[in-house]
Amino acid sequence: MIRFGPSGNSQSFYDAGYKSSLQMPGWLRQKGLSAYEYQCSKGVKIGNEMAVKLGEEALKHDIFLSIHAPYYINLASQEEDKQDNSIRYIIETLEAARWMNASRIVVHTGSCSKIDRQLALDTAIENLKRAICEADALGLGHITICPEVLGKVNQLGDLDEILKMCSIDERLIPTVDFGHIHARGLGALNTKLDFQNVLDRIENEIGNERMRKIHIHFSRIEYTKGGEKRHWSLDDVQYGPEFHPLAQLMYERDMEPVIICESREKMAEDAIKLQEIYMAEAREV
Repeated sequence: MIRFGPSGNSQSFYDAGYKSSLQMPGWLRQKGLSAYEYQCSKGVKIGNEMAVKLGEEALKHDIFLSIHAPYYINLASQEEDKQDNSIRYIIETLEAARWMNASRIVVHTGSCSKIDRQLALDTAIENLKRAICEADALGLGHITICPEVLGKVNQLGDLDEILKMCSIDERLIPTVDFGHIHARGLGALNTKLDFQNVLDRIENEIGNERMRKIHIHFSRIEYTKGGEKRHWSLDDVQYGPEFHPLAQLMYERDMEPVIICESREKMAEDAIKLQEIYMAEAREV
């Protein structure tokens, strides 16, 4: 089953008078959406009680939950304390996911602006292995870790690097942010073939089953020569990429991803639009 939802809470959620993320699952279900990515990007601050309640609300309304781990994770750091802290942040996110019965966590892998890129990748892979081993020891291994394709050129996390990380354990699923791929490539995704090449690379590296169930982030993105600059909404048509080619391919390849919209302030509204585009493409095939 393909699912669509927002990353965090749209401004319209608050404008309508809602105040608590506990109200999000019911609000999303009313709008016909079926996924929600809870944000721990600035730290895992949610407590057990609220997490359990959020999980209960999500279950009641059939909302697929994922969590975005803290942005400041850096698995590629050459400083031992930062490596240890990064692994701790992953474990804290996994624990919160267990409380709320979330199925996936999204993880930024770090920066390589000041070190050799291959060294950064090797370091990140070793630390990711450590995190997996610790998660298994704590009974958290059933929650999927989803390393994310990042948008800035000086960040560790282009598509090939993320796929190499995911190849170390069959439980890992990549978070494929198509806006980030577009930005890193200075406008790389324009045709159906461009998107097809991305999916082919994923399938060739980690297999068809995981390719079909990837975690997707999608939004329009403004970029500079350094890559990602700012997320925009689907109405900001001067920025790419377009969703239609990907929607066609997802239907043709019988994919069942979770698609999280990261549009600026209009995540839920644009998630609905993405879902409508997909349904229109499905009807036409």
